[in-house]
Amino acid sequence: MIDVILPCLNEAEALPWVLTRMPAGFRPLVVDNASTDDSARVAAGHGARVVAAPDRGFGAACHQGLLAARGDVVCVMDADASLDPADLPRLTAALDALREGGAPGLVLGRRRPTGRGAWPPHARLGNAVLARSLNRRAGTRLRDLGPMRAAPRDALLALDLADRRFGYPLEMVLRAARAGWPIGEIDVAYRPRTGSSKVTGTVGGTVRAVRDMRRVLTEVTP
Repeated sequence: MIDVILPCLNEAEALPWVLTRMPAGFRPLVVDNASTDDSARVAAGHGARVVAAPDRGFGAACHQGLLAARGDVVCVMDADASLDPADLPRLTAALDALREGGAPGLVLGRRRPTGRGAWPPHARLGNAVLARSLNRRAGTRLRDLGPMRAAPRDALLALDLADRRFGYPLEMVLRAARAGWPIGEIDVAYRPRTGSSKVTGTVGGTVRAVRDMRRVLTEVTP
């Protein structure tokens, strides 16, 4: 069974679609990051395991989910219905191929917008700039710091990720590259999110995320 970590902040509207599309063999773990709506109740009502992460922060929620996961392999994806859980089996199949050499692997979902407004220009530009900086520092060839990911749980914990904000996804790639992991990406559909955006849908949210990631770029030596 593969645990799917879903960091969640006020996603009660999106969760039913996400959870009803979870493939067989994938176990949803909704990490409630101090939501003020009915996210936890909705998630539990749709059969998800709910874990509380009272300290706000994307990285804090991801880390809490990683600690609570039980499977050998974990996936991480947004809970806002911008990503389709139906893509998860392709992600883990790509991870299996990377791991054939014996080293841990990390696979990212490279976003392909499928609807108007799915990926605003300011967010796409910020992502492209960060991806180029990451590739120069870590020797990777990624085109997207995609929020849908798959990796071995114990190996992720061993990376000892420290960021608890928006820099967490970038730190994961930097530390995995430094540890010699094979890193790959596959195309996944990227839909307009359900509900209000906290990050990429707003200029302010994007600026905060880029600032956190730039800080991680300076702090983590590849």
